[in-house]
Amino acid sequence: MKYFVLLAGYGEMPLWEDLSPEEQEAGLAQHYAFAEACAARDGVEMLGGEALADVSMATTLRTRNGELVVTDGPFAEAAEHIGGFYVIDAPDLDTLIDLCKVLPAYDMEIRPVLDMPEDAG
Repeated sequence: MKYFVLLAGYGEMPLWEDLSPEEQEAGLAQHYAFAEACAARDGVEMLGGEALADVSMATTLRTRNGELVVTDGPFAEAAEHIGGFYVIDAPDLDTLIDLCKVLPAYDMEIRPVLDMPEDAG
């Protein structure tokens, strides 16, 4: 099953920009270790993942009264900082949770990715 792993907040960690270069390097090493752990686990494949720009770079699209409205800024005011994501194909949720322990101590949200029917036309 495919899963979306949202790195939704810093949890117990300081903000990235408040880390020393050495601490940032150690954090990146944990992401590399996660990729290696996924590759080493039978039945697990990392399908994608990216770090995201700061929320100040966000653009939000909303449809109101049939018209698309484009605004600068995040979708919602939130205390969480969405820092990145992974898409992982894993045999089950427990396997993925075990692998996520390798990542820095982020707050994370995991959701199954729905299989959508392919276009019949």
